[in-house]
Amino acid sequence: MTMALAVLTLAANAQEKTTKWYDNLKFSGYGMVQYQASDQEGAENNGFNLRLVRMALEGRAHKDFYWKAQMQINGNTYDPDKSKTDIRLVDLFGEWQKYEFFKVKAGQFKRPFTFENPMHPITQGFMSYSQNVTKLAGFSDRTGEHGSNGRDIGLQVQGDFLKNDNGRNLLHYQVGVFNGEGINQKDRDNRKDIIGGLWVVPVKGLRIGAFGWTGSRAAVGEKNRYAFSGEYAKDDWTFRTEYIHSQGWNSGFTSDKADGIYALCIAPVQKNKFHVKARYDLYREAKEWGRSKTLYEVGADYVFTNNLQVNLEYARVNDRTAANHDYNMVDLELDFRF
Repeated sequence: MTMALAVLTLAANAQEKTTKWYDNLKFSGYGMVQYQASDQEGAENNGFNLRLVRMALEGRAHKDFYWKAQMQINGNTYDPDKSKTDIRLVDLFGEWQKYEFFKVKAGQFKRPFTFENPMHPITQGFMSYSQNVTKLAGFSDRTGEHGSNGRDIGLQVQGDFLKNDNGRNLLHYQVGVFNGEGINQKDRDNRKDIIGGLWVVPVKGLRIGAFGWTGSRAAVGEKNRYAFSGEYAKDDWTFRTEYIHSQGWNSGFTSDKADGIYALCIAPVQKNKFHVKARYDLYREAKEWGRSKTLYEVGADYVFTNNLQVNLEYARVNDRTAANHDYNMVDLELDFRF
């Protein structure tokens, strides 16, 4: 009888632990279905595209330890070979979160560089991340690194501290050490990238930050980058601007430098439902005006529910690297989460 009770007790404890484990597990994902057209002379195109399809699992292995694994189903949209489709690991990390002012993250995740890079693609607000973030934060990086969606493998510490009278933290810091090769890659030159950022939050909704990045990549050489960022997001209004400068890696250009800046506004017509937006987006390869590309964008989105929205955008493009500099683009997207 005693043994039977012991077995039942162990089974009940095991069942309780199993239930708690499943309670902490969350499955989610999102899809971004896109139609895009361009009238660039000699390179006209239009068509449908699966911009992004992702699925994620996340949970807690312990009350102080958060983890996440995320797969990209439609392949790498930043790969020049647009026909390539596969399933790739995008995120796999764990983070010890016991202290608000000191959290430790390890694995594969977003590089701590710029405000925009870690933003969700739907929340970011436009048909793509800005050019300077795309080229200088590890999406389709100017170094030729394979498309990595702004991510790398490494170790990072971050935290928020210095609370005001209302309990709001005024300072945030983050710094990490990474392979410098992008996602799903070992370090090939045994030298690490150091990336960090610091921002202040003087008033609610406003943050002003600076970021730095120094490192190297095998067969390419050094890269040194910095960024200055500002954002005001409150009451469904968003204003954001970031300047990024890069030095290092020169492949036939007159300069080993590059830079870019964007500035955007997203304004509510009907709060949390209907928005209009505009963005100025400039990138200069080799930091030369003769190799600049500028997008002047306007658009709107309508949010049916928290999990479903439609976006329409028009862009006038001035690309001085192309034979025909000026052309138009239209982008229509259906975005959903589950």
